Amino acid sequence: MSCVKIYPKKLSGEINIPPSKSLSHRAIISAGLAEGVSKIDNLIFSDDIKATMEGMRALGTSIQCIVSKSHEKNHSIKLKGISDIKAVQSEIDCKESGSTLRFLIPFAGVVNKPMKFIGRGKLVERPLDTYYKIFDEQNINYKNEDGKLPLIVDGMIKPGTFKIKGNISSQFITGLMFILPLLDEDSKIEITTELESKGYVDLTLDILRKFNIKIENNDYKVFYIKGNQKYKARDYKVEGDYSQAAFWIVAGLFGGRIKCEDLDINSLQGDKAVVEIVKRMNGNLNIKEDVIEVNESQTVGTIIDASQCPDLVPILATLASVSNGTTKIIKAERLRIKESDRLKAISTELNKIGANIKELEDGLLIEGKDSLVGGMVDSWNDHRIAMALAIASIKCTKPVIITGSDAVKKSYPNFWEDFKSLGGRIDE
Repeated sequence: MSCVKIYPKKLSGEINIPPSKSLSHRAIISAGLAEGVSKIDNLIFSDDIKATMEGMRALGTSIQCIVSKSHEKNHSIKLKGISDIKAVQSEIDCKESGSTLRFLIPFAGVVNKPMKFIGRGKLVERPLDTYYKIFDEQNINYKNEDGKLPLIVDGMIKPGTFKIKGNISSQFITGLMFILPLLDEDSKIEITTELESKGYVDLTLDILRKFNIKIENNDYKVFYIKGNQKYKARDYKVEGDYSQAAFWIVAGLFGGRIKCEDLDINSLQGDKAVVEIVKRMNGNLNIKEDVIEVNESQTVGTIIDASQCPDLVPILATLASVSNGTTKIIKAERLRIKESDRLKAISTELNKIGANIKELEDGLLIEGKDSLVGGMVDSWNDHRIAMALAIASIKCTKPVIITGSDAVKKSYPNFWEDFKSLGGRIDE
């Protein structure tokens, strides 16, 4: 078990925000389905992204990695896509990546042979009932172990109407959007409840459009998908990730001055909401083109609706724990089925180091304090919990020791190097 000891210290400097993991997954899959050669620039080979690359290789895409010589720059890949999806391997190892699993399961419905999906960690028990319901309706055979991975899918998916709840995970919607345009007739996806995580669906629609796939969006209630469409190869550069920028934005509010670079201020990412939430909490942000400059601020509590930006909750809970007054995070029940039960994880660990957080059924109630104490905490093997606790150390009076610190490899392998580059003091 990896472990870091962080000494309380303000951070300052400039940071290149890593590329959006959400857009990276989507671009790799879209390029992998496009006949011809596509190049994707600005990738980080995190564990999750490697899982999606291996998944596309299993489906017949050839991928060449162009590794950047310097750590400062991120990597590129060249993909030779496939118009005719074939399972060149019958097993896809999704590691711990929920996106990989849920995006690629529908591909089993177009390869005409059984496909097996395996994973590890909490992914093994992440719910997949939305797909099981579709398989039952379409008489597609599938087998799992008491509702857990491994999952074997054997049968062809048919065009038609797919009814999906909007309050579970948008990943199911995205998974279907990748393959329904390839079927020989038209389909539609009907959303049966209010759609949460609209931003993620917007990202999918935008990437698909860039790769020549058109889907008609009727007010996020019905998506009309013409059949017999073809993906077209293109070059694409992944923009910076607002869910990762959020950690450095909060670090800047805690002291020092931090410039977050490589962000698209017109981004469709739902996690861009961090900018408005922080402003509402009295945070001092200065935004110019692709840079957000953050200055030390005494922030205040607020009400945060997490339904469209669930990934921000761990770091916003950290910010709220040292903001004046009360913060209430609502509509966050889906966080209980992430890499960890994130509501329980972040409240438990921040309370250990002196925060005052009460766990609610669908959120958190946080009474702000002037500072935190420090001590021993655990990442729950969750990258976002590990990173949020690292940022909390800035406001502690004693060191913070985080066990399970290598969980950051899931999405942000260079997190600890970047933390040190801003002046952080860490013993590993």
